[in-house]
Amino acid sequence: MKYAVVAMLLLAPGCSTTTQDQPIPGSLTYGGKVIHSPYKPGTVIKHTFLGEFGYREFERYVVQPDGTLKLASRITSKDFLWN
Repeated sequence: MKYAVVAMLLLAPGCSTTTQDQPIPGSLTYGGKVIHSPYKPGTVIKHTFLGEFGYREFERYVVQPDGTLKLASRITSKDFLWN
């Protein structure tokens, strides 16, 4: 039984070696850029851009106490809909 659980965890679909909190080309903090925000800490900043293969990337950053931005989430979606 425990081997079946381990096999299910190892073979689970959607597993990825990359993490969502890593900046990608087009992100505000990509390449080690440090951006200081004039907004107060805790403010959520939204950023949208066209990513790899024509997918739309929706990112949310949170302003840290020192004024820098921390990537909180990223959602990838198609840029247009096919009918």
